[in-house]
Amino acid sequence: MASESAMARSNTAPLPIDQTRAWKALAAHARSTRRRTLADLFAKDRRRAEKFTVEGAGLRMDYSKHHVDATTMRLLLDLAETAGLKARIGRMFRGEKLNSTEHRAVLHVALRAPRGTVIKVDGEDVVPHVHEVLDRMSAFSRRVRSGSWKGATGKRIKNVVNIGIGGSDLGPVMAYKALVHYSERSMNFRFVSNVDGTDFVEAVRDLDPEETLFIVSSKTFTTLETMTNARTARTWLLAGLTKACGRKGLPADATARHFVAVSTNAKEVEAFGIDVENMFGFWDWVGGRYSMDSAIGLSTMLAIGPERFAEMLRGFHAMDEHFRTTPLSRNLPVIMGLIGVWMNNFLGYPSLAVLPYDQYLSRFSAYLQQLEMESNGKHVTLGGSRVAWDTCPTIWGEPGTNGQHAFYQMIHQGTRIVPCDFITFCKPISGLPHHHDLLVANVIAQAEALAFGKSKAEVRAEGVARELVPHKEFDGNRPSTVILGERLTPFSLGTLVALYEHKVFTQGTVWQINSFDQWGVELGKVLAKRIIPQLESRRAVSDHDSSTNSLINYYRAHRR
Repeated sequence: MASESAMARSNTAPLPIDQTRAWKALAAHARSTRRRTLADLFAKDRRRAEKFTVEGAGLRMDYSKHHVDATTMRLLLDLAETAGLKARIGRMFRGEKLNSTEHRAVLHVALRAPRGTVIKVDGEDVVPHVHEVLDRMSAFSRRVRSGSWKGATGKRIKNVVNIGIGGSDLGPVMAYKALVHYSERSMNFRFVSNVDGTDFVEAVRDLDPEETLFIVSSKTFTTLETMTNARTARTWLLAGLTKACGRKGLPADATARHFVAVSTNAKEVEAFGIDVENMFGFWDWVGGRYSMDSAIGLSTMLAIGPERFAEMLRGFHAMDEHFRTTPLSRNLPVIMGLIGVWMNNFLGYPSLAVLPYDQYLSRFSAYLQQLEMESNGKHVTLGGSRVAWDTCPTIWGEPGTNGQHAFYQMIHQGTRIVPCDFITFCKPISGLPHHHDLLVANVIAQAEALAFGKSKAEVRAEGVARELVPHKEFDGNRPSTVILGERLTPFSLGTLVALYEHKVFTQGTVWQINSFDQWGVELGKVLAKRIIPQLESRRAVSDHDSSTNSLINYYRAHRR
């Protein structure tokens, strides 16, 4: 009989992962170690932290506060081998079409490949095309940042508004906030995504149209939310410019001086009034949630400059190379992904809190929600059958120490165990080292408290009143990972994002799902397009279920 790994390499459909020997061995191991505590594990091995810490691409990951031992890790690596992870990593970097439902390659790694790297799709090297776009982005960014690019009335651009949604917004917003320390502070950067009109109104309320540039990010240039906001932006701009120009009249190229596009649809871009010379493209082998380092990152480049954007790309590439070349047993994204599988599928923990102890990373958890849940929130295998195991956990979190005064009560003493990823850096950007010491002390303390808690005996020894002892006891035994970098820089942000990207790849491979499509977002969008004209019509609606009909008719009766 062919081995499981051989079956995975052949044309034969692979064995469902939960029916493999590796999966069953992990399930048995989980049952046999269920009563084991983190305190037990640390008591038995003084070198535990050393054994369960890995480093790569400038990041250090301590996963010793998880319910794992050498046997657990061996079995998890067996599972990765059974799933064909190493071979699939190679296939991704070779440009094979791993996105099987859309027949596309999965090549976000090409976005940060150095010049001279050869990565082919359908026989064509794509890296030169990537660098051609990066060069055009750099030239444009230098013109805007230097003031040589002028608006329609001759004023320099001081405000940049990125209009996009999903991956065209979450990545740029997160990156801007993360790297604002390195940004051009004489310029303002705003982001509009929600079709709720208040998002646009608040973004531009204090901006001068003469000094404002809009970046419209939509691959097809037909995305409902993005194009609604783009058209509203154009109306706002032209009204403001008309007022400013007065009798001189509005220049014919007014829209083109204040709008650029990140798109592949030249016809629609030109019809909107944007010069196609100022259209920056990307490719169908880049998913939206993997695109922040493509032309989608134009606002990031405008903010931090081409040189620092290139530094960020080098950080991405460093983690890519670590993922591609490092043995699985010391591979940060692989270990992180396998630990997640262990917690989600064998220990039964359905969520993950991502807790960056750096205020600049205030939108990192929100960014990861799309990256992870849109990628791995799937219920169908690559072969089209219903999965029989849990896939992506719920991802959530806020920056520390704010979160400590909000939801950490539940993390420490709630009835559900919530694994945590703590992220922090050794050196501060703020120039306030005492503040940073307090911040990092809280990271270390929270991980320690979650792992070891406080027993009733310890509470009593503090002289606590008997009736309060149960309230002040902490069970502990709650898992966490601590990720440490040297300092938050463009380079380290790139490594951190790539770490989670490749974690997603690892888990999707084990779960036998396609991490690179997103059919689940389509149905609601289709139904919304059907409902929009019904909201604007005067005819009573009766062709939905009774609840939907009632909501439509009630809204229409009260909308004006």
